[in-house]
Amino acid sequence: MNDFAGMEELLSDFLLEAGEMLSDVDSKLMDLEKFPNDSNLLNDIFRGFHTIKGGAGFLNATELVALCHLTENLFDKLRNRELTLSAGLMDVIFAATAEVRKMFGVLQQGLQPDAAPAGMLGNLKEALAGKAGLVTGKTGLRTEVKGLSKTSVPAPSHHSSSLSPQHSVPTPPGGVDWDALYSSLTSTDIVAQVGATRDPEKIAEAISEEEATNKVFGRRTNDVPGATVGRRAGDLPPKEAKESTIRVDTDRLDQVLNLSGEIGLTKNRLTHLRSDIVQGRNDADTLRELDQSVTQLDMLVVNLQNAVMKTRMQPIGRLFKKYPRLARDLARQLGKDVELVLSGEETEMDKTMIEDLNDPLVHLVRNAVDHGVETVEGRVAAGKPEKSMVELSARQEGDHIMITIADDGRGMRPEVIRNKAVEKGLITNEVANTLDENQCLELILLPGFSTKDEISSVSGRGVGMDVVKTNIQKLNGVVNIQSEPGKGTVITVSLPLTLAILPVLILRLGDQSFAVPLSMVREILSITPDQLQQVSGRATMVVRGEVLPVLPLAQLIGWEQGVAPEVGVLMQYGNNSFILSADGFAGHDDVVIKSLDTFRPKGVAGVTMSSEGDIVLILDIKELLSDVREH
Repeated sequence: MNDFAGMEELLSDFLLEAGEMLSDVDSKLMDLEKFPNDSNLLNDIFRGFHTIKGGAGFLNATELVALCHLTENLFDKLRNRELTLSAGLMDVIFAATAEVRKMFGVLQQGLQPDAAPAGMLGNLKEALAGKAGLVTGKTGLRTEVKGLSKTSVPAPSHHSSSLSPQHSVPTPPGGVDWDALYSSLTSTDIVAQVGATRDPEKIAEAISEEEATNKVFGRRTNDVPGATVGRRAGDLPPKEAKESTIRVDTDRLDQVLNLSGEIGLTKNRLTHLRSDIVQGRNDADTLRELDQSVTQLDMLVVNLQNAVMKTRMQPIGRLFKKYPRLARDLARQLGKDVELVLSGEETEMDKTMIEDLNDPLVHLVRNAVDHGVETVEGRVAAGKPEKSMVELSARQEGDHIMITIADDGRGMRPEVIRNKAVEKGLITNEVANTLDENQCLELILLPGFSTKDEISSVSGRGVGMDVVKTNIQKLNGVVNIQSEPGKGTVITVSLPLTLAILPVLILRLGDQSFAVPLSMVREILSITPDQLQQVSGRATMVVRGEVLPVLPLAQLIGWEQGVAPEVGVLMQYGNNSFILSADGFAGHDDVVIKSLDTFRPKGVAGVTMSSEGDIVLILDIKELLSDVREH
């Protein structure tokens, strides 16, 4: 069922623009916490909610309009100095923005969103009315607004250093469903989930307050019957869909258009020359013009290819700006004072890769806040500033993008990680004794590894860093870890600019061509029978003192081995080095990968076409190596 039949284009435009506007509001809210009296920020956030409300009104999304209207009124009072911003009030505002984003997710399914949680609406109403406190869910826990008495529990100063001390609030105790919160980067009502009490009187009071709130903030008389159909019973929560649109600078489109026109002119010239040659005019002047035209066409096609690729490039800052909010919320839950600093947001990379980077970066930020930095007390004891600094940066180096997340926390001790991996049965003592410090640090990327003995809603399952490694490898990237105990940790992710065009080395096996990613190739070697040695029944070869396994390409793909391989390619995949042997190689090339949707043989990532018109199979090295490990 679609509640927006006939309005799909309007809905799509609204979600695109409103989503960007809400991300901008979230970013400005982070700045507002540092500068609570900045009038420009207050005005910008007010206008953001007002604009979203107006767009939602066109779609008759009454529940979204109601929530934006309350939040807009709250910022109107803040900018007119009728209310003073406090840490507790910021929690309520952040919960409201998260609920707005959650409603966007429902709208993406073509459904009208349900009303916001009653507790959240109650908090907003009480803040607007300047009443005695803000109800944070069913527990009766309260925060403060301007001119009201302090809570009975003093607030840690590190949570509200930039806010007025008399209005600071404690971080609410209890657990938050952080897995649900960060799995799609959309929060449910954070404030309504926190806190815990066993006092029956407080529970009864909170329930009665919620019932009263439901009566006041239920369905409004001016709502259109049947217009606000939310999720049905048993429906799965809406999953945030990937954006299918992209914003492109018109200058880049103009460049594509100009190049297309020039290619058209060159094509006409080639057509005329072909006609001359067919008629027997194959003199030196005609052949020279043909050569010049082909050279010009080659140059124009390369330029057009680069121009089209640039239309897919987007600044990574659009992804980065989500994470300060994530770090802020997690730090408040853990009782830490953390500031996430962004740099290199203007760095551009392929849009599809930016979307696939979301999950790995979420886990890296969470890992830095949860495991990397210390609590305020721990930092003071270590002689460090109370505020922890986590930096997320991006830069371009050649044809690669380097993404770095660095913290000034406790760092990691290689021997502790090695012992923990042995304790959990992830590696044996024999393997552990052969590892150097860098290899020990990389053990945190193993599935099931965690330094936490107890599982919490934030960590302990040994999944997060495994997700980072797996997803980055899918993007042909590499993860590097450096750490100094007591100083901090730096995790660097190296990624290609794009996956649409892949530099490959082309190998020959019989009459068939195969391609391997050039990023994995370290060296090309010649192989002679006297260089091969058998170790435990497997062929090996010594390269500059390093004993490496030799894996015949024919064996990996299940072909019969014909003549002895003559060339080997020294390849690096993650921490594994090996020699891939073949009959020969035909050079390297930049190819466009065509996926095999209906039928994909095991170990084949896709296909491309050589300059001679032959089909070239692009190998999936990870899949091929998995068969070797199984045997």
